[in-house]
Amino acid sequence: MTGPAHDTGGRPAAITFVGGKGGVGKTTLAAAHALALADAGHRVLAVSTDPAHSLGDALETGLGDEPVQVAPGLWAAEPDADTAVRRRVAQVVEDAHRAVPREVMPAVRRHLEQAGSSPGMAESALADLLVDRMEEVGDTWDALVVDSAPTGHLLRLLHLPTLLTPWVVGLARRRERARRAEAFADVVGEGGPDPLAERLHARRHRLERAADRMRRDAVVRLVTLPRRMVLAETTRAVERLTESGFRLAPVVVNQIPADHAWGPDTAEALAATRERFAHLGTVEIPLQDTEPTGLDRLRALAFHLLPR
Repeated sequence: MTGPAHDTGGRPAAITFVGGKGGVGKTTLAAAHALALADAGHRVLAVSTDPAHSLGDALETGLGDEPVQVAPGLWAAEPDADTAVRRRVAQVVEDAHRAVPREVMPAVRRHLEQAGSSPGMAESALADLLVDRMEEVGDTWDALVVDSAPTGHLLRLLHLPTLLTPWVVGLARRRERARRAEAFADVVGEGGPDPLAERLHARRHRLERAADRMRRDAVVRLVTLPRRMVLAETTRAVERLTESGFRLAPVVVNQIPADHAWGPDTAEALAATRERFAHLGTVEIPLQDTEPTGLDRLRALAFHLLPR
């Protein structure tokens, strides 16, 4: 029905999240989507936030934290969550050295080591990296395509800036109250610079900008399969994203068998998918004969994403 999500001015959406249930081919479609935009003359960055990195496999290129050019107009990166966590912890330690007594530092380090291994830290660190890339769109990049983790992770990622902002605000306020307390003021000096508080306020502003931009400039492109179980999960994702104010691109129905290979379950599921997402539209991708990796195969796949 349509190609890469565009705004009303005919330009590509500034930010596109490609998501869906694990195994539906979202990484391949994200790579094809990004390549289609690059081939159309845009400077595009494709980034993976899925811990099970496979964007490099789809592009048949080794990827890491920093973007590398993989085709004319297309750069890609797969940031490592563990590295991001270590970088964040190191920054907090550096700030703490300038703001807390030396004898407190061992306890600070122990606390940070425990925090660094907490379940949500990796997602939060990746979200910070994603915000960095989002802020480059419009300057370094014309468009950002995000190969997201499976649906549940995508929803948390999209909501993380909004969820973290009140926490950061509260933490900054507690920090300021502590500095006003007499015992703490004797250590750090009343009215002196407070790197931790400054960083908290800066992070709050970044998260507020990110949450606003996600709703203003981003679209979510969900990938599904002609199967009842996958349709049910995609339906829930559409409902939750719509309720949260996110714009959705037409749903991609991937891996549709040739007509002669359809069974009754496939035909029924495909009809139900078309009906369920009629308000968004659907893009239908036939099942490929070979694994669609590498630029040539991705371009053939992207043909089905382009407006016709």
